[in-house]
Amino acid sequence: MDLFLIRHGESSNNALADVSLRVADPELTEKGRDQIEYAAEYIGKGLHLYPEEREEGQPGLDRLYCSAMIRAMHTAEPIGRALGMAPEIWVDIHETGGIFLDHGGERGKVGSRGQTRAEITERFPETVVPATVSEDGWWNKNMEEWYEGQGRAIAVAADLLARAGEHGRIGLVTHGNFMSLLIQALGNQLPGGSAIYEHDNTAITRIAFEPQNKILVEYINRIEHLPDGLRMPRRLPVV
Repeated sequence: MDLFLIRHGESSNNALADVSLRVADPELTEKGRDQIEYAAEYIGKGLHLYPEEREEGQPGLDRLYCSAMIRAMHTAEPIGRALGMAPEIWVDIHETGGIFLDHGGERGKVGSRGQTRAEITERFPETVVPATVSEDGWWNKNMEEWYEGQGRAIAVAADLLARAGEHGRIGLVTHGNFMSLLIQALGNQLPGGSAIYEHDNTAITRIAFEPQNKILVEYINRIEHLPDGLRMPRRLPVV
């Protein structure tokens, strides 16, 4: 089995200079909407695969999942259209923290409900919504703690490893922090791992599942589909 991790396009929170202005479930920016069109075209043409795989006419993906966060669903639908398949929501691949706002002071960080089933169906009609997403929203609890996010990544990794004997390609449209934790979990680096696997917006990472629960990271943070103007600025080294 091959796993393709795909980060969502740039969100309004990603573009903020002042994090106190963040919103609980941000939309994509104009730049993010442009990024996802390039990503969808790239994946639709099979360019995330090796040349010999494309020559054999193999499918780009067999299943496409996304989180229930707006930025992930918005990213997944054009990818699904390019591949001729419907994205499926996998609630547990959401970003660390869940849906929350930091009000500061005594009120602090307060969880929110997330999108309801009706809201998702109306706005993202091509996306398959599981029964676990109700009309009360999919979150409806306090902000997730970091250790809880690690545990969730371990559980998702275990789910994927249980499917490792399957032949096929799975795509997950997910989030930067969670992608890093999931890679750590697949590599038995959690709990307590300190490695960070950074991903740019719409970056793709490919991981092969091999016998005896071995994983092979074939490439990481691939953004060759993006023109320079849509790439994240590189961080300068600290000296």
